[in-house]
Amino acid sequence: LMKGFCSSSVSEDLGCRRGDFSRKHYGSVELLISSDADGAIQRAGRFRVENGSSGENADCTPGTWHRTDVHLENPEYHTRWYFKYFLGRVHQNYIGTDAEKNPFFLSVVLSDQNNQRIPQYHSILWRKTGTQKICLPYSPTKTLSVKSILSAMSLDKFEKSPREIFHPEIQKDLLVLEEQEGSVNFKFGVLYAKDGQLTDDEMFSNETGSESFQRFLHLLGDTITLKGWTGYRGGLDTKNDTTGISSIYTIFQGHEIMFHVSTMLPYSRENKQQVERKRHIGNDIVTIVFQEGEESSPAFKPSMIRSHFTHIFALVRYNKQNDSYRLKIFSEESVPLFGPPLPSPPVFTNHQEFRDFVLVKLINGEKATLETPTFSQKRQRTLDMLIRSLYQDMMPDLHKVNNMLNRRSFSDVLPESPKSTRKKEEARQAEFVRLGQALKLKTTVKGDMTTNLATTSFCKKEPWESQSFCSNFPHEVVCADSWGQSLLVSTDAGILLIDDGQPSVQVFDKTLQIKQMHVLEVLDLLIARTDKGKDSRLLVFRLSAVQKDIQTKQIIRSKYDCRENKLERTKGCHLYAINTHHGSQLRIVVAIRNKLLLVTKKYNLHQSLTSSSVLSSPLSPVEEFQYIREICLSDPPVVMTLVDGPTGDSDNMICVAYRHQFDLINESTGEAYRLHHIEANKVNFVAAIDVYEDGEAGVLLCYNYVCQYRKVYPFSGGSPLIQPSAYDFHFSWNQVPYAVVCAFPYILAFTTDSIEIRLVVNGNLVHTAVVPELQLVASRSDIYFKATAAVSGSSDSSSKEMNSKTSPQAYEKSECPLSSLEDEVPCRNLYKIPLSNLVGRSIERPLKSPLAPKVAPTTTSSGIASLPVTPSLSLSRMEIKEIASRTRKELLGLLDEPICKTESAQKQKKVPRRQSDPKQGAVRSTSSDRIISSSFESCSEGRHLSTSSDPDTLANREESSPSSYPFQLISLYDEDIIDLK
Repeated sequence: LMKGFCSSSVSEDLGCRRGDFSRKHYGSVELLISSDADGAIQRAGRFRVENGSSGENADCTPGTWHRTDVHLENPEYHTRWYFKYFLGRVHQNYIGTDAEKNPFFLSVVLSDQNNQRIPQYHSILWRKTGTQKICLPYSPTKTLSVKSILSAMSLDKFEKSPREIFHPEIQKDLLVLEEQEGSVNFKFGVLYAKDGQLTDDEMFSNETGSESFQRFLHLLGDTITLKGWTGYRGGLDTKNDTTGISSIYTIFQGHEIMFHVSTMLPYSRENKQQVERKRHIGNDIVTIVFQEGEESSPAFKPSMIRSHFTHIFALVRYNKQNDSYRLKIFSEESVPLFGPPLPSPPVFTNHQEFRDFVLVKLINGEKATLETPTFSQKRQRTLDMLIRSLYQDMMPDLHKVNNMLNRRSFSDVLPESPKSTRKKEEARQAEFVRLGQALKLKTTVKGDMTTNLATTSFCKKEPWESQSFCSNFPHEVVCADSWGQSLLVSTDAGILLIDDGQPSVQVFDKTLQIKQMHVLEVLDLLIARTDKGKDSRLLVFRLSAVQKDIQTKQIIRSKYDCRENKLERTKGCHLYAINTHHGSQLRIVVAIRNKLLLVTKKYNLHQSLTSSSVLSSPLSPVEEFQYIREICLSDPPVVMTLVDGPTGDSDNMICVAYRHQFDLINESTGEAYRLHHIEANKVNFVAAIDVYEDGEAGVLLCYNYVCQYRKVYPFSGGSPLIQPSAYDFHFSWNQVPYAVVCAFPYILAFTTDSIEIRLVVNGNLVHTAVVPELQLVASRSDIYFKATAAVSGSSDSSSKEMNSKTSPQAYEKSECPLSSLEDEVPCRNLYKIPLSNLVGRSIERPLKSPLAPKVAPTTTSSGIASLPVTPSLSLSRMEIKEIASRTRKELLGLLDEPICKTESAQKQKKVPRRQSDPKQGAVRSTSSDRIISSSFESCSEGRHLSTSSDPDTLANREESSPSSYPFQLISLYDEDIIDLK
């Protein structure tokens, strides 16, 4: 019930529902010391040790979650923009120098957002400090200049104005610059250590490994012969067998990985230090140490290895008794945090899950290590040298280019060429594209770029996958908030209550214009800000009274029926905020121009829950609130968030944004403290999200392309300690968002046509989903958004077809061109991303929908009861079991055939036989145009598909994934999705 109190509006966070953020999940820094047999200290080092969360409530540790956070961070398919969007297409490249006389390059392309008919400008700025990438919207009526693009990247002053480069060869050089971001292929060391070995000389001197070590190597990858090997070699000799005869190799999510296994590298009896083995493993950034022995035996420490290059060690132990692996991660202190966090305890009984987890963890770890000073400074020097050398080579040639072409420097990004030079320009562009396509093919064949696995998102159910909530929603949405499993929406047609699969119900007519709202089920309150300008007011309603009007179907309320619901002193308010994080008392801060009005509820949450007299009080809801104080600001706030202090007595704060700054206001004294000043000509404030790390407040400040995390320490002497901290970090979005939502471990940015998903702990990119005409609707619990989908003009399309064809997942990144859709009419649909999928664990059961009638399952002509495509989560367990029991025989009749073996079923469904790949964990098709993926478990070759006749099992599956069906057929070409019940 305490969690049910928390709520938020469109641009606010889910922090109250995701739990407190803690870096303890990612280990703690320890001083590790190794000594010899006599006890003398040999080496010491500070490492962050990840061993799974311990000593905490089991419900709050990552190990108890359903693993939804095992993702490659900053995947190359989303980060290597020049290879993905520029090569092989007509684009513009510019050269110039900034005010400090440092050269830079700018690349701009107008591209269709993965063939989703969303034109955008992708821009890359190459500087010695690194690359900066942004997306800019395309407008046919507004010209975009190079100067405006550089201004959006905070580059306004130049020593030399940018000039366009016309040589096609520039593409080779820019591709080299992009490759400085890091290799797409990886080499990891694998060191075998026997029980009791405490020095690196002993570990490197092991000639062979045990049987359990060999099984572990077989789990990691395939044994390949080095001589004549044509794939990624990871520095090993593939001609003369000087680095061994064989090695372990695998491909994981498009990345080639070569393992430097100590027992497979050359062994020398005369050389006790085994220099040849150390030459390879000692120069690997990441090393896996497989240690034999019991848990009580002396454990491995990174200080045992003499290497200044290895920054991450993964300690693996195998337990024969329960056939499980235990994992422990050591990271050098300077390595930034990286995911996924280890489960608690870090024990894996599923070997395939363990392999995937280890590879994702190690790849993310190597990428994070490249951001340490040791590597970033080297990369910066290399990038600076390459840019300066390229600048010196290009500038003399630019003076020889026709002056008419140079006039394009500050004109349109994609200009029309003069008629006199149009033929030459067309010939140049043709040669430009030809060379780019050849480079792209050569890079792909050489293995320097990850392959585009178009089916990856379908083979694995991602936590951000959405469900269809309401099809063909015709109204314009102003704001909304969830009410149980329903959605209370303010539209141009009035205030509507929408539930999945039911017609909408009008609650207020269109005379009442609500601009902002909060639905607080536990407090039985609806808070809303209505109208605009001087007529704006804050209204308070009882939810029970509103629900009673809906159930009795009384006259729909209008603006004039709400006079007694107006909160005093709030006339002319333009913004308000409530406390959303574990507050014991409801606090409302109302902004009226440059004044803040603090209002609290007379009864705290505990009294409201325990006192039946309060709940049944005949008092008006307005009378339950009391005015506390008024605070004056220098300017009207644009963004406002309440931050709870550690005691909640006199240390609560208000974070406000105005002009070019974020300030913290003490609720008790009204004193203002500068939190962050923005050095930019133009500021677009997005949000300020309160985050609580180990009980201490922090704020995510979102503006322009930037998201900054600032930790706010407890009050000391009446003022908060606002100072730079090692915990502070910042990252940049690829596109300016209009709303940001936090759902730990993710932070989601909503733009007009995409959802950018990153990790809260480090800001690393996880995924970017293209969603045309996107509008965030609500985010208090589940995330609701509105989007455009191309729907066939036929009126007899079923809800199932609507769900598969119009779901935003149909707009996942794909290189397949869309067909012409001349006869299709666009419509706006409402979609839902369940919060339980994002946070990876079930939240408290939502309150039942205010729309009381239940949806009875319909019966098809075949007599099979059909379930709704996205059943409401408000169905009880008994209802789900009843539905499961009723349809068990029919479902088993459809699915109980041995699909992997039955030829007739394959011919009937036109599905080729499959081969299972234990290394990739997916079912692969022998044909390139179709695959079958299971939502629950892989199907090995020659095995029946697992089905259960137990109604409890079916009910559990229905509860855990209400919109998932056991199997999907996916076409790699047209990407049609066919659900098989």
